[in-house]
Amino acid sequence: MARNSGKKSRRETTFSNEPSYTPTTNRVNISKFPKLEPKTYAQEDYAQALEEKSIVFALGSAGSGKSYVATHYAAEQLFYKKIDKIILTRPAVEACGEEMGFLPGELIEGKLLPYLIPYMETLKELLGKTFVEYCLKVGMIEPVPLAFMRGRSFGSMNNGCIILADEMQSATPMQMKLLLTRIGENTKMMINGDIDQRDKHDATGLEDAIGKLRHLDDVEVIQFTEDDCVRSGVCKRVLKAYSGY
Repeated sequence: MARNSGKKSRRETTFSNEPSYTPTTNRVNISKFPKLEPKTYAQEDYAQALEEKSIVFALGSAGSGKSYVATHYAAEQLFYKKIDKIILTRPAVEACGEEMGFLPGELIEGKLLPYLIPYMETLKELLGKTFVEYCLKVGMIEPVPLAFMRGRSFGSMNNGCIILADEMQSATPMQMKLLLTRIGENTKMMINGDIDQRDKHDATGLEDAIGKLRHLDDVEVIQFTEDDCVRSGVCKRVLKAYSGY
C-alpha cells in the first residue's frame, strides 16, 4: 500500500532528558527515551508504518525527515532492548558520482561511515556519543556495504534487527534484490530514497522493488512531497523552484 498525505505540518518535535552513557554498565543513563513528535502528516504516516510493517519504503524530497524518523524508531527499539542490532547501509555512490575507492582509509571507518553521517549524527543525539561508539565496537550498530551483504542473514527468532538503508535511489535492481533478501525473522527494513536525486540514470532498483512489492501486506510505501520539507523555509522554496513551481 502507499500513503501520500499531501497535508501540511501540524506538530513540533520536542525532546527531553539528554542521554548519557555509563561505561560500567554499558547502558544509556536516561530515564526515558525522547519521544518523536511528527512535524508533518507524512512523518506521522511513516512512524505508524514502521510500527506495523516489516518493509517500509519512504520516498520524497530532501529535508522531509525520512532518515530522521527511521533512525529515531531504530534507536528507540535498541534503547528498550526490543532489537539486538541496527544495520546501516547505502549504495557506495556519492553526490557527484564518486565511488568508495576515491576515499582514503579502511573500508568501514574511512570509506563507508562518511556516507552514513546523517544516521550517525541522529544516533549520537538520541543515544549519546559514547554509547554509539560502544555499539559500533561490539557490533550492536553495524555499517555494512551493500557489496558485502551476500550470504548474510539479518535477524532470527531470538535476535531482532532493524536495517536502515538510505539513498537507495542509486541502487541497481540487483543491489535492491540482494538487500531485500537479507531480511530474516524479527527484522524490519526501512528503505529511504528520492528518485529525483538519483546519481545514476539507469533503471533504479528502488522503483523496480516498489513495483514488485507494494502489493504485499507487510510492505508500505510512504510518499513525501516538497510541502513536507522541514529543513527550512529556504530549502522548501528551493525544492519547489527545481520542481517548476
